[in-house]
Amino acid sequence: MLIVDAHEDIAWNALTFGRDVRRSAHETRRLEVHSDAPRVCGPCLLGLPDWLAGGVAVVLGTLFVAPERKRHDVWEIQTYGTPQEAHHRASAQLDYYQRLAGETPAIQLLQSRADLEAVLATWTETATGEQGGTGAGESAPAGKVGIVVLMEGADPILEPKEAEAWFERGVRAFGLAWAGTRYSGGTSEPGPLTNEGRELLEVLADFGAILDLSHAAEKAFFEALDRYEGLVIASHSNPRAFVPGDRQLSDTMIVRLAERDGVIGIVPFNRMLKPEWKRGDNRAEVSVRDVARAIDYVCQRVGDARHVGIGSDFDGGFGGDQVPAEIDTVADLAKIGPALGEIGYSDADIAAVMGENWLRMLRAGLP
Repeated sequence: MLIVDAHEDIAWNALTFGRDVRRSAHETRRLEVHSDAPRVCGPCLLGLPDWLAGGVAVVLGTLFVAPERKRHDVWEIQTYGTPQEAHHRASAQLDYYQRLAGETPAIQLLQSRADLEAVLATWTETATGEQGGTGAGESAPAGKVGIVVLMEGADPILEPKEAEAWFERGVRAFGLAWAGTRYSGGTSEPGPLTNEGRELLEVLADFGAILDLSHAAEKAFFEALDRYEGLVIASHSNPRAFVPGDRQLSDTMIVRLAERDGVIGIVPFNRMLKPEWKRGDNRAEVSVRDVARAIDYVCQRVGDARHVGIGSDFDGGFGGDQVPAEIDTVADLAKIGPALGEIGYSDADIAAVMGENWLRMLRAGLP
């Protein structure tokens, strides 16, 4: 059963901490023992050998830059004070993905449906016994990992019409907000779409981009659903019924997104699964059963298992000390499937949640 993870901050980690995703997460942890990374963000969760071992065939890798007003400490270097700075930093992250794929045989950027199918075919070859490697000196199962580039927060787009240039460079999904942007209200900064945001939606629709509504403020979320006729997703959002706050989706937001045939990526982050949980608390208080419960909550609201998947947000400012107890690396996302089986989900529905729902969106959204 192949897994699609709809949100991983790969480039941000590489350019912030120098993390080489071609290494295993355990090797990165060993190399970071005396660095700031585990102190500020926790033990690394991502690595190519872990993707391959866990059957993570496709990830949406982000371009993520944060506004200076949200900067917490000197280690945060992927920040911006002007649109030009946002553009520069996101462009450097896109360059990173292109270098990564160009230098690593087991990684491919996915810019088209043909690219997607080619990567998925390598996993069929794995099942028939062919062998491959990571390109990083470590043995691993055969198969390639495909990366779809997702812009998280639209401030790197200098003006709406420039979105097409980002698309031509390989960005295939666009989020309007993280915190508030020039285009949209966002997490902790409520508001509707701006006039520039409305114009940006028109440009994105012209070339069929996937619109990511995670982090969009509630007014902007509903306005975007009404205005945007293309594909819509929430790459990494949990139900607000589990943990209150505007970072999460209300029941109405969940239902409205499903009515548009969108998919919601559930985040295995303890603070988004259990209220009051905080870093330093016992990880055993949260398990993959809680991830399954969050997935089930969405399914119960919308009446099927078609509109939910995984959007881990690894390593997006948290790490291995803040995820459910059974998760050591990204390979352990595979444990979510059996947890769904324990609460009565069929094999077909489990396969949909673990990857097929996202593959449906990508097959529809990639040119």
